Amino acid sequence: MDFKPVKTAVIGCGVISKIYLENCTKKFKILDIVGCSDIIPERSALRAHEYGIKQMTNSEIYNDPEIELVLNLTYHTSHYTVTKESLMAGKHVYSEKMLANTFDQAKELTEIAEEKGLLYGCAPDTFLGSGLQTARRAIDSGWIGIPIAAEAILIRSYHFERGSADAERHFVYKPGGGIIFDVGCYYLTGLVNLLGPIKRVCGFSVTREANERYFMNSENPDYGKIMKIETPNHTAGVMEFINGTFCPILTTSEGSNFTNRYSIFGTEGTLTLNDPNNFSGNVSIHTKTGTDMTLPVAHAYTENERGLGVADLAYALRMNRKPRAGWECGLHTLEAAHGIVDS
Repeated sequence: MDFKPVKTAVIGCGVISKIYLENCTKKFKILDIVGCSDIIPERSALRAHEYGIKQMTNSEIYNDPEIELVLNLTYHTSHYTVTKESLMAGKHVYSEKMLANTFDQAKELTEIAEEKGLLYGCAPDTFLGSGLQTARRAIDSGWIGIPIAAEAILIRSYHFERGSADAERHFVYKPGGGIIFDVGCYYLTGLVNLLGPIKRVCGFSVTREANERYFMNSENPDYGKIMKIETPNHTAGVMEFINGTFCPILTTSEGSNFTNRYSIFGTEGTLTLNDPNNFSGNVSIHTKTGTDMTLPVAHAYTENERGLGVADLAYALRMNRKPRAGWECGLHTLEAAHGIVDS
């Protein structure tokens, strides 16, 4: 069935916009990307040139009656403002993760969307990829019996200021940008889509500032100054899901390298999941009889499919249904992350 493409504009033309625009202009026919804007005009000019779209201002996007959907790819510190402005202008919105810096801000945005009858979605959308969809099929088919426990362990190094080429990523040190929000949300979203809603959480969190960190990019106006860490960057929690599954979750950005463990334990076997930051990867089962098996890929979207959630929201708009990567899951996982930190 053919649907009229949804005219869409991008706000925020930083690093992540590259893969979004690549996919949204070439893979997903339901999307008609017509323009982009950024607080740094040189960025939006570059993206506009690369993808043959119009360089615009935010106001021009809001005031264009033909633009139905705004793709908010700004830093998380601007999600609340840009999304609210877009919704107030009558635009449907899909935002990069997470919905906002605080639960109260996010709740306000969802209420505006509901009041105005607008669709509102949020990354991550990796759970729609082949990896976690294959895992969902395995659970629904009873291959590991009844899920009783899970684990989510994520150890990374966020010392970007030490000569990293990705110098702009210092935003992860701002409020709402800590590891549990920046990447832990992939693990939370994946688990919610595999196991259902979370009932309650508890946990610990700290902000580790053991080593002074400095802005190392000579083009940054704060070059040479201390980079202040304003968000928890070392968290540990336990979640109880409504279905009775218990899950410890550890996220830290203070490690020396990358470590990822992501599994679901059932009465009949253990399901080892792919990295939820990716759309695909090996998903395997270890049965209680000792059999190991890598599951065949049973679903599409095996590459970096950033923008898949945007396309689904556009289809939802045309088909009069809810988007799969809608605000409900985004609000739920944001509340869980804040619950772990606050407790």
